[in-house]
Amino acid sequence: MKKIITLLVALVAIAGIAVAAPKAEKKIATVVFTTDLDCHHCAQKVMNTIPYEKGIKDVQVDVPTKTVTVKFDEAKNSVESLTKAFESIKVKVVKTKKVE
Repeated sequence: MKKIITLLVALVAIAGIAVAAPKAEKKIATVVFTTDLDCHHCAQKVMNTIPYEKGIKDVQVDVPTKTVTVKFDEAKNSVESLTKAFESIKVKVVKTKKVE
């Protein structure tokens, strides 16, 4: 009986160490897209689609300057796939600038 209890305590300790191990750090990138947005309806289209792409952390649309700022996890998404997501909702991306 003591052996079983000792074994269970050891397994719990190992599981605790495995859970407490440091996780890989997420690399969050920020990209500013210059688009052809010209109305709040277009901005709403962006807000209904882009935040639901994989790895998206934040989306900000600025209609007067025609820019969309996207923060995303580089392990889950890329600028190219985000550009395709904009194209799928008929929003033309004119220029892209990655912010460090």
